[in-house]
Amino acid sequence: MYRNNGDPKLAAQAYGSQPRGQWTTGLCGCCEEPCNCLTTCCCPFITFGQKAEILDGGKTSCCAAGFIYFILGSCACLYSHTYRAKLRGLYSLPEEPCSDCCVHCWCACCANCQEYREFKNRGVDPSAGWTANAEKMNRNGTTAPPYFAPGMAR
Repeated sequence: MYRNNGDPKLAAQAYGSQPRGQWTTGLCGCCEEPCNCLTTCCCPFITFGQKAEILDGGKTSCCAAGFIYFILGSCACLYSHTYRAKLRGLYSLPEEPCSDCCVHCWCACCANCQEYREFKNRGVDPSAGWTANAEKMNRNGTTAPPYFAPGMAR
């Protein structure tokens, strides 16, 4: 049975029903989840905080990550792009349409929405927080497959 040890890789893999290696939605697919799109456009720090809590395995709270994002203002892309990289690493997603920093610098709302949808499409509800997602896995008796780091590319 899955134990909440704070490892987001295990949580994401246990929930992962979509194929690894490809995004489930495009960068500009915001209309697929209009409620999240509206929230992200008005208060991007909320969406970012929810994703960051999941990606950090509960070690960083939604409020703390959202507050940092809010305080950084127009420089938030320098902080948020690292979480896109974590999400990509979690699901072996390609760095597209350009580098993570560029995506967050030029299309921060679209990037936050896409990353949020990626979690939702893979069975993780960022709005519920890390604890609720871990409890859901425990309740369902989900076990996580072992995590193998991808090999080095030449």
